[in-house]
Amino acid sequence: MSRNLLGNRDLIRAFNRSTVLNNIKTAGSIARTDLARSTGLSPATITGITAELIEDGLVIEKASGNSRGGRRPILLALNPRGGYVVGIKLADQMVIGALTDLEATILQKNSLVLEDHKVDTVCQTIAQIVTQLSHQASIPQGSLLGVGIGLAGIIDSSSGLLRHSPIFGWRNIPLIELLSGLLKVPIYLDNDVNTLTLTERLFGSGQGVDHFLTVTVGRGVGLGIVVNGQLYRGARGGAGEFGHTIIDSTGPACECGKQGCLETFVSDPAMMRMAAEAYSSGELPAPVSSITDLLELAQQGVPPAVAIFETAGEKLGQAIANLINIFNPQEVILSGEGLRAGSLLINAVRASINRHTMSGLAEDTQLRIDEWEDDAWARGAASLVLLELFKSPLHPERKELSS
Repeated sequence: MSRNLLGNRDLIRAFNRSTVLNNIKTAGSIARTDLARSTGLSPATITGITAELIEDGLVIEKASGNSRGGRRPILLALNPRGGYVVGIKLADQMVIGALTDLEATILQKNSLVLEDHKVDTVCQTIAQIVTQLSHQASIPQGSLLGVGIGLAGIIDSSSGLLRHSPIFGWRNIPLIELLSGLLKVPIYLDNDVNTLTLTERLFGSGQGVDHFLTVTVGRGVGLGIVVNGQLYRGARGGAGEFGHTIIDSTGPACECGKQGCLETFVSDPAMMRMAAEAYSSGELPAPVSSITDLLELAQQGVPPAVAIFETAGEKLGQAIANLINIFNPQEVILSGEGLRAGSLLINAVRASINRHTMSGLAEDTQLRIDEWEDDAWARGAASLVLLELFKSPLHPERKELSS
């Protein structure tokens, strides 16, 4: 038998296995006969593949389904406890970790303060939190499938290279290579907004949607792009730097070194700057020490505070309208800590999108608001590992990197 034929046979079997597993995940629970019908695979192939998935602990048999006459079928479902993953969010001053099952349900979470921004310190802290989470959850040895890490910056996920992190001041750091000696499981690295986008694609409103965008607002402004069902990262991981698109070249200075970036009008630091300016001009009666304080003033109806959120929403909506005009997505999912402002921001965003989107394109796009949870970033990073479990071998999104 030729090596090419054997290789093709292995590829086809891997593709069929991925197809079956994804159909089971999407259905929630499904009979083998319905699985054969939905995938187009023969009953014999379905029987063989599902037997392997059950043996590997990824799939379980559940109670019988409804009968159409005769013997009631046994239903197949994803086994949430067939394996575990850890998601890590690297923030400015801490490492946030979450251990999840195969449905991205958080079972344990923890956080550790970073003593400094040295690469070695960060790597040791990541290893420490992974060990703590595994012990806290008492997971069986060998059942940790991998660790996903998300952080802001430009990341070449295919090579595991952190090209630039504005928060940590790092450039060209081979983070996965450095961690491989500390963590004896596969490790995956990506921009944190990409990790949230993967969560939406695997478990959220992005399931079954081939073209959608995830826009996050908070300390910065981020963008995740899904085109033809695949996460788009650009040539070397730099796609999605939405917050650093120029809105006004004479605008405020941005931490990236440019002027008038979207982040200088929309992010939390931008709104704090506007609040300080409003106080200096006498519009606000007292200085504002945090974004929470500013939000409280706006919710009380203080006009200058309300205007700050409405201005940010207008600018963000205008920028999202440009994305809609370029990508023509089915959905735009708006997420991030900044959504705690609620209707103060969102109403202005919606109105601005409607004003600035080209006629005919706005109707094609649904704006979804994803209620923000503090665990979302770490859960998103866990989806980096889950992606490897569910991805098709015909459409690989990244090369596996492990110790």
